[in-house]
Amino acid sequence: MLTKNIKFHNFKKKKIHTKLKFFFKDLVDNSLKKENLIHSFTNDFHYSFNKNLLTKLKRNKIFQIYGMGGSSLGAKAIYDFLKINIKKRFYFFDNLDVQNKIIKTKKKTLNIIISKSGNTLETIVNENIYSSKNKLYITEKRNNYLRNLALKLKSDIIEHKNFIGGRYSVLSEVGMLPAELMGLNTKKFKRFNKLITNKYFVNNLLINVEALYHLIKRKKTNSIILNYDESSNSLFKWYQQLVAESLGKNSKGVLPFISNLPKDNHSLMQLYLDGNKNCFFTFFDVRTQTNTKVNKKKIFSNYNYLKRHSLQSIKQAQKQATKKVFKIKNIPFRSFEVLKKNEESLGELFTFFMMETILLGKMMKLNPFDQPSVELIKKETKRILI
Repeated sequence: MLTKNIKFHNFKKKKIHTKLKFFFKDLVDNSLKKENLIHSFTNDFHYSFNKNLLTKLKRNKIFQIYGMGGSSLGAKAIYDFLKINIKKRFYFFDNLDVQNKIIKTKKKTLNIIISKSGNTLETIVNENIYSSKNKLYITEKRNNYLRNLALKLKSDIIEHKNFIGGRYSVLSEVGMLPAELMGLNTKKFKRFNKLITNKYFVNNLLINVEALYHLIKRKKTNSIILNYDESSNSLFKWYQQLVAESLGKNSKGVLPFISNLPKDNHSLMQLYLDGNKNCFFTFFDVRTQTNTKVNKKKIFSNYNYLKRHSLQSIKQAQKQATKKVFKIKNIPFRSFEVLKKNEESLGELFTFFMMETILLGKMMKLNPFDQPSVELIKKETKRILI
């Protein structure tokens, strides 16, 4: 068990390097500093919105979120993962897409426009084309396009703290305000304070990072997520950005790829088993209670072994079989099984993956918080448009 909410099987155990223990201690120490990114993981972090504003915003029935990368991926991960508990409707404008259509409804709609810099080209364009009158902006407290537009329109503005990078912002205003509007309990997402005192969690985290570091040193740099739960695809889109943007620099990096199982047993599994040995794998599933069973009357006698099974038990058998073959072929993997979908389990996953990425970046002698080369495309795009 990683926690009471998550069953975890780690990579093969590695001795934890003293340097990694030091990086972890430094990370924990930084959580006490109010002007530090890690502080936003804690339940001591103070949001830049208040209850009065929340009460006003919750009167809306439909929410349209405009944002690129970390400005929308976290909220979308929360919405898709916990959708069964959410009554209100959320739509995400997170790419430039000519197929996007204005959502026509008489229900009160709030447009939430999110950009740390306030100058994100795609967000500015989508906001201009698709948003309606009722708007809320989340951006830095400085001179930028979206803040100036919000002031002109006299719209509500929530500060995006300048020390919190987009891909690490899910536990700040960027992810937690939408979570509040979804009717979720944001306090339950904040698991950092409890997790860092949980010796089993910390030990597993550090062994995991140590193992990843050694895999990467052995040129295994493709991270394949074998996802058995479709509602978690958005979670791994969030994870994909987190890892790729944090570690992809200085001719180093990890390429995260999301593979949907068991469907991809019939397309990609041959490559995973017998292709280039440059991958490591993450099995991910959510335990569900489903009574959907095979119709016994429609099964031929030579397939009688299916008669007593449900969709869930068949999927579990396929997962167990895949793990067994991976072990036989000595393919490195770890596995997560979420025992219950709720704010706590999702908050623990957010925290685990962000801490893992930061620590791995430190071990690789990289700055896990910047993304210098992306700015080159932004400047070149602007040059072409001008």
